[in-house]
Amino acid sequence: MPQSRTMFFTIPTLMTWTRIVAIPLIVGVFYAPIDPATRNLIATLMFVVFAATDWLDGFLARKLNQASAFGAFLDPVADKFLVCASLLVLVHLGRTDVFVALIIIGREIAISALREWMAQIGASKSVAVHMIGKLKTTAQMVAIPFLLYDGRVFGIDTGLWGMVLIWVAAVLTVWSMVYYLRKALPEIRARVK
Repeated sequence: MPQSRTMFFTIPTLMTWTRIVAIPLIVGVFYAPIDPATRNLIATLMFVVFAATDWLDGFLARKLNQASAFGAFLDPVADKFLVCASLLVLVHLGRTDVFVALIIIGREIAISALREWMAQIGASKSVAVHMIGKLKTTAQMVAIPFLLYDGRVFGIDTGLWGMVLIWVAAVLTVWSMVYYLRKALPEIRARVK
């Protein structure tokens, strides 16, 4: 099998594809004829399992020596699709504010475009992933399943804590976007002159 075709079918890449396939499944759960508590539980478990593949596919790509340029491209795309689709579901369910979703989704689009442009001009290191971005991702990846579940676990009100965390994620989202834009500003100024 030619190299260009094999990169689509490596174990890590197939795991990345599962995050994209998960989107209609998570959305579809909320249209299934089952009681709301069961829907919430199924959607939460699916999100957690599919989100965990983000760590696992990277680990396997390194372990099995199956890293590829296509996998490196697809991985963040799958993450963003999964997060954005989940946020839209949460807005539809009235569990998060549309303003939060717009901040997070808008930032993902803006920073993705910035990183693509910076890569084209050979300055991608200027917008490499930073700790603020990792904190933002952690906050939203905990907030989303909390909001999907929207109940009590071990006495914890996941709806309340999910709402707090998604606002924390929104603040970190703005902070990280400002950070990346400031890092890219010298390159932008140099190109505009």
